[in-house]
Amino acid sequence: MTNNTKINNCPLCKGHKKVGHALFSVDMGFGVVVVRHVPATVCDQCGAEWFSDSVAAKLEAIVAEARAKKALVEVTSLDDLPLAA
Repeated sequence: MTNNTKINNCPLCKGHKKVGHALFSVDMGFGVVVVRHVPATVCDQCGAEWFSDSVAAKLEAIVAEARAKKALVEVTSLDDLPLAA
């Protein structure tokens, strides 16, 4: 098994990781944030998801903005970001 194969295998179930999209949601206690079409690496076997650092930073900013607005429900999409590698 090469190092590249290990990188492409899911550390949870050993399935294959591939580039795709995910749904990200956060329950803030007083409200909910839902972000659709989030670029992610997704396991084709168990569905585990990983986000790049830049995508994670964007998600944190979206959640912080919703928290500051005290939004009960915030639904948005990240269609404008490139796919995670």
